[in-house]
Amino acid sequence: MAHVVVLGAGLGGTIAAFQLRDQLGAEHEVSVVGKGETFSFVPSNPWVAVGWRDRSSVEVNLRPVFQSRHIGFHSQGAARLHPCERRIELTDGTSLSYDYLVIATGPELAFDEIEGTGPTAVSHSICRIDHALQTKAAVQKLISNPGPVVVGAVQGASCFGPAYEFAFILEKALRDAKVRDRVPMAFVTSEPYIGHLGVDGVGDTKGLLESQLRQNHIKWLCNARVDKVAGGLVHVSEFAEDGVVKRTHELPSSFTMLLPAFRGVAAISGIAGLTNPRGFVLIDKHQRNPAFPEIFAVGVCVAIPPLATTVVPVGVPKTGFMIESMVTATVRNIKRLVNNEAPDAQATWNAVCLADFGDSGVAFVAQPQIPPRNVNWSASGAWVHAAKVGFEKYYLHKMRTGKAEPIYERLALQALGIEKLKEIKIEDPGATAAQ
Repeated sequence: MAHVVVLGAGLGGTIAAFQLRDQLGAEHEVSVVGKGETFSFVPSNPWVAVGWRDRSSVEVNLRPVFQSRHIGFHSQGAARLHPCERRIELTDGTSLSYDYLVIATGPELAFDEIEGTGPTAVSHSICRIDHALQTKAAVQKLISNPGPVVVGAVQGASCFGPAYEFAFILEKALRDAKVRDRVPMAFVTSEPYIGHLGVDGVGDTKGLLESQLRQNHIKWLCNARVDKVAGGLVHVSEFAEDGVVKRTHELPSSFTMLLPAFRGVAAISGIAGLTNPRGFVLIDKHQRNPAFPEIFAVGVCVAIPPLATTVVPVGVPKTGFMIESMVTATVRNIKRLVNNEAPDAQATWNAVCLADFGDSGVAFVAQPQIPPRNVNWSASGAWVHAAKVGFEKYYLHKMRTGKAEPIYERLALQALGIEKLKEIKIEDPGATAAQ
C-alpha cells in the first residue's frame, strides 16, 4: 500500500486529493495537510473586499468533504518538511510519513520586502479572505470619507489579474455609493505595459485594459517600483526602458491596495535540491523534483523562471487552468509509479482567465500560457461578469461535493465558442455580483 500526502489544501491541493482518491485504488491511502479546516475561494476576494460577498458564501468546511471521500485530513499545518526522511513535521509536534508527496502550499506573501505594505502595515490586501474582510472595512471608511486611491501590483508580483479586477470593482462600488467623483484613482504596476500580466499579454489585453482604465478615469504607471507606503503617500520610482529612473512619484492615497511578490512558505524553503533561492519548488517536465523523485509540486509554489527580462521584475502567473493541468499530470504520474511504471504525463500549462470588473470584464485564453501560442485570444463585455459568477457557484459546489471534474478545461472550450457565452443577458450586473 502506498501513502500519498498532499501538502496544502487550497485550489491545487484539494483537487489533487480528489483526483488521487479517484485514480488510486482503495488499498492506497490519501492524506492532506492543511492550515485550518476551511477552503476559501480566493477568486471571490475582490467581491468580499467591497461587500458583495461574505465569508460564509465563499468558504467550505473541508473535514466532512474529505471524510466522505475517505481522505485523511491533518488541519494543524506543517512546520517543516524533512524530505530525506520522507516525513512532514506538523505544528503540534507530530509527524506524517509518506511514500509520495504533492506540494501544493501556495505562496508566502512577501509584504515585508517593501516598507508600509500589507494588512499589518499601511496598505491593504485581497490575497486571503481575512485580508479581504479587513479591506472591506477600509472601503466602507473610504466611502464615508472619500479621498485618493492607489491600487496595483508591486515589483516581483506574479498575480496581476486580481489587481485589475479590484481596481474596477472598487470603481463600480464607489459609483454605486455616489462618491466616485471625489475619489481620484491610480493604478501602479511593475508590468512593462498595461495588460502584460506577466505573460507578455494575451490577444489584445493591452488595448482592452488601457481602454477600460481610460473609460473609468483611472490613471496608470507602468515600469513602476513601489519604494514605500508612508504618511498618506505611495512612493514610486518609474523606470525608463533603459533601466534608469525616469521620475519619482509621491502619490497621495487615502486607501492603498497593492498585491505583493510571492515566495515559498517556510516549511519548505531553504531545502537544498528542493527549492530555488526564492523558496519555490524545482520540478522537471513531469512535475517531479529532480533531487527527491517521490516529491511532486503543483500551483503557485512551483518555480517558473520569468518569461523575459523586464526593467522592473515581474513574475509568471500560475493560473487556475495551469494548476489544474499540473494536478492532472501529477496524479497520472503518481498512479504510474504506484503501478511500477515510469511517469509520462506533462502539464499543458494553458491559461484561461475571467477578469471581472463588476459590470463587465475581460476574458482571455492562452494555449500555451507562455508564447509563442497556438491560441492567443481575448475579449471583453458584460458576459464576462456573468460567466465569473457562474464559475464561482460551480466551483464552490465542486468543493462542497468533493468532485475532481476539470472545470477549467470545460471553461476553455466554452470560451473558444464565445458566441454562446455572449448570449448571457444581465439586466443588473452589479446586483448579480451582490447576490
